[in-house]
Parts: sequence; structure tokens; C-alpha cells
Amino acid sequence: MHSIAHRSKIVASADGKGLVCQAGGLLLVQTLRVTGLDQGMSQALQRWRPPRAVHKTGKIVTDLAVALALGGDCLADIAILRNSPELFGPIASDPTVSRLVKTLADAGPAALRAIRAARAAARSRVWMLAADRAPGAGGTLIPVDLDATIVIAHSEKQQAAPTWKHTFGHHPMTAFIDHGAGGTGEAAALLLRAGNAGSNTAADHITAARLALTQIPSHLHKQVLIRTDSGGGTRAFLDWVTRRRLKYSIGFTLTDDIQAAILALPADMWEVAYDADRQPRPGAWVAELTGMLDLSSWPKGMRVIARKERPHPGAQLRFTDIDGHRFTCFVTGTRPGGGRGQLADLELRHRRRARCEDRIRTAKDTGLRNLPLHGFAQNQVWCEIVALACDLLAWMQLLALEGSPARRYEPKRLRLRLFSVAARLTRGSRRLRLRIAARWPWAQQIVTAIARLQALPAPT
Repeated sequence: MHSIAHRSKIVASADGKGLVCQAGGLLLVQTLRVTGLDQGMSQALQRWRPPRAVHKTGKIVTDLAVALALGGDCLADIAILRNSPELFGPIASDPTVSRLVKTLADAGPAALRAIRAARAAARSRVWMLAADRAPGAGGTLIPVDLDATIVIAHSEKQQAAPTWKHTFGHHPMTAFIDHGAGGTGEAAALLLRAGNAGSNTAADHITAARLALTQIPSHLHKQVLIRTDSGGGTRAFLDWVTRRRLKYSIGFTLTDDIQAAILALPADMWEVAYDADRQPRPGAWVAELTGMLDLSSWPKGMRVIARKERPHPGAQLRFTDIDGHRFTCFVTGTRPGGGRGQLADLELRHRRRARCEDRIRTAKDTGLRNLPLHGFAQNQVWCEIVALACDLLAWMQLLALEGSPARRYEPKRLRLRLFSVAARLTRGSRRLRLRIAARWPWAQQIVTAIARLQALPAPT
């Protein structure tokens, strides 16, 4: 083996020309074009563009989203786009960016509604372009997963407070549209809340669900499946969901009545549960408790389904564990029936809401880990930009990477393999050519994805 110490000394100099860093960012630029989000955001935010301003307000917002998608985590990280104007266009200065965020924060709900409306219009177009690969295609369900998460603050930011996990920061409520096992997911809503906000606050669940529904075309609302953990299992939230005639699968707290029903349930009533591949899972069972409980004060048609399983090796036992088994339960309005209406299928459908944890993790890798501003309203604008960045990544994968392992890549891997590639810009025949490094292992995959996006028409 040859030690690197024996190699010739490499002399570094900062005089390279015609080179582009983050060349894979062209995938995001092309996604903005085909979705119409670049133009739509500029039109939506036109009223907040100062007179004689050089940069469009909407472009600054989408540039920030691209910077976050490429790995930035503060406003100043927009600088990673500034050195490649041929790729990303003219980029606003840091003071201009800061002033815009303050302006949008001062505008309050009006600016948030404008940003969300532009996102919803772009989402509708993406799903139209994706056709049979889009969420809800062919009448399938559109899972919308709600969950809260903690964003730790290391300074006295507005409405930062002690959290239920004995940390200090904020406690936003999130809503993600799941693409299923073959894909990732879209950020339907990121609702910023104070750090001491409750995990089971029905009003916040309703607000997040309502914001998520505004991101989905109205004709698809009947296919929406709302999924939450037991924090959403409140009477007020379930009443709201059923009034909207939405399908739901929501975790439920193990009450004394439910524990008594479980103990009284005959052994032959338990059915074998499924694993993630819909195969019988040894050591796990499901059963319905609906007929054994008084549910008269709950929404009509609500079913209670329990799951029991042997705790995993090393798992800490709980006081609710009975006879060496761990019990959980959820409620749903889906009626009994054949096919995927069986108990094991319903329980598997509910358990897949755990993918929301993956979406939260990727959002934290895309700017949500740290709220960089002091004001609460400013950080809510930041959350909207984070949601936009998450959407850009998901839309790019949906439109350009279908059939590729990269369709399921999380942001860290996308950045390492597709976005961070170096390239050279050359001019010839009155056009620019991006020459990606030939030795890059994923060069051809990048070129193919860019070609797919360029083949899609931009909205007129």
C-alpha cells in the first residue's frame, strides 16, 4: 500500500476559472422552472417588492429555498449560489435578503398565505406532470402525517420556552404528504409553536391539518388519510376530521377501559399482524375492541384496534405491558371489509405513519434544526422557506429520478452524490454547456435527471 505522505506535494491556488460548484443544483433550478414556482412566487409576493428594487421578491425566497436544499442553514448561506450566476441567476445581497424576511414577517398572515398559495399551485402542477406516479393517482389514498417535534434554541429567541422533554426551544407541528415506500414525502405544513405548546393540543392539530388540506387539490380531499400518533387522539380533533369527511388513522391512549377490554378479549380473537412487507410477523397480533367499549361520546363509526407484540430484545418494559406483551391501539373510521380493510392491513397502514419521523429528520437536515432568527414571525417565515426547500427536493425526485435508487435518497445523500459535483461551464454555438466531471460516479445519473426535467414544459 502507498501512503499519501509519499505523494508529490499538491499546491493550492484560488485562480480557477469557468468552474461551477454545486453544479447538481441545476436540478433544483429546472424543478423551479417546470413547476412554475419561480414565476408564481414572484407574482404572489409582488406587493412586497420595494419600488425600483433590482431583485424580485419571489426569486429571493426561492433562492433561499435552493440554498437550504443544498445544505444551508442560515440566510447568509445564500452565498453558495452567488458565485454561479450562469446557473442560479443574479443573487440578492445579504442585507437585501434580511430586509425581505423582516418585511414578510411584518406582513404577518397575508405574506404566509401568499407563499402557501404559490406552493399549492406548484404542487398541483407537479402532480399533474407526475400523472400515475403522483399521490392519489388511481384513487389511492393520500396519507397526511401530523406530528410535533422539538427545535432546540441556544439563545433567548421569541417564544422559546422549556419543552416537555426538559429542553429549551420551540415545538412546531408538522404535516407531511407521504409518497409511500417507493419515495419520500412533501412538507404540507410547518406550524411554528412556542416551546411549551402541548403535544395533544387539538386546536394545533386542526390548524396543521387545515393548512395541509389547502396544499392538496380540492378534488382529492376525499382520498386524504389523516394519520397521527396518540397526541391527535382527542375528541375535538376526531370530531373535526369526521365533520370534514376525511379518512383517519389516529393513535389512541390506553385508558383503563381499553386495558380491561384487552384482558377480557378471548385469545382466539387475536389475528397475526403484518411486517413492513405485508408478511405475517411472528410475535405480533391485532384485534378489534370496538364492541367492548362505550364509544357513544366519540364520532359515529369510530373503531378501536389494538396491537400486542413481544417487546424487542433490550426494550424497557412499561407499566402498561401485560403478560410480557406491549400493547398499543389506534382508531379509524374505515369500515370492515375485504382486501386491505382487514385488521392487519389497517394496523400496517397506521404503523407506516412512522415515516413521518424520517420526514422530520430530513426537514431538520434542510434548515429546521436551527431557527436562525430572533423574532417568532421571522422564524415562521423561515419555516415556510424550509417547507419550500423540502418540497423542491421531493418534487425533483418525483419528476426526475423515478426508477432510480436516488428516488428515495434523503437530503444528505442527494447533496453528496448529486448536488456537490463540480463542473465546467463552456460556451459554444450561442449556448452554455455544463460539463460535469467525467470521473464522478453519478455523473450520468445527473445528466439523465437534468434531461428529464428539461424535456418537461414550463407553464405558460
